[in-house]
Amino acid sequence: MTGLLAPLAARYASWLGLPAADTAVVEAEPADVRAMPVILRLEKAAPPARTPLLEAAATAALAVCLDERCTPGGPWHEPMRDWLAGHIRKVSRRARGSHWDAVQALPGVTVDVDGAQVRALLPGRVSEVPPEVSRLQVAGTDLPADEPGSAPEDRPLLLLNPDVPMTAGKAAAQVGHATMLLAAVLGDAERERWRGRGFRCAVRTATPAQWADLAPGDPAATWRDRGVIAVRDAGFTEIAPGTVTVLAQARGV
Repeated sequence: MTGLLAPLAARYASWLGLPAADTAVVEAEPADVRAMPVILRLEKAAPPARTPLLEAAATAALAVCLDERCTPGGPWHEPMRDWLAGHIRKVSRRARGSHWDAVQALPGVTVDVDGAQVRALLPGRVSEVPPEVSRLQVAGTDLPADEPGSAPEDRPLLLLNPDVPMTAGKAAAQVGHATMLLAAVLGDAERERWRGRGFRCAVRTATPAQWADLAPGDPAATWRDRGVIAVRDAGFTEIAPGTVTVLAQARGV
């Protein structure tokens, strides 16, 4: 493919083959580490269901990357390009009430899935996070498991690792990685069809049998030979470095 996501496919093919400990190596000086803030709307009185929130996060992360403002000459091009040059790190935070309203003024894309809302913001240096974001808590982003039913066949399927417990905030970042990597390896026509459907996707927790079938062992081989994208975490929060957290199937595009 062409465009900002083009380098991801080749770079993450190598990433999947790294020893687990090496996945946690930071590629930049601390002052230059960049991340995409992913803001989860978690109203105290009426929190969303977990699955639609994760689906909104997965869509929002990709929608920011492929927004027309990120194209060369656009106002978002340089920040997005610089972020994609290193780890595609994301930091999930929770917001409610006036704090949720405040982040709507920051550069980004808000997605609503069945009443669950997420705003993915333009990435930047973690040392320069706007005050509207820095005051939002990273902790407290979990939600109880829900029962979403069968996944629609007409959209990509993102399967969470059944053996790796994650908070909703952590899972939101992981599924955002998954949509980006999937878009990076799709053909132009497939990606544009997906864009026409609003980059919608389905998120489910894999059954042990599904996971064993799609990820038989080597995540790099799974990508190369089976056409399934594996997300492998750097291990900065919650889980061990090198853990495969999500498998993405390019269905319905």
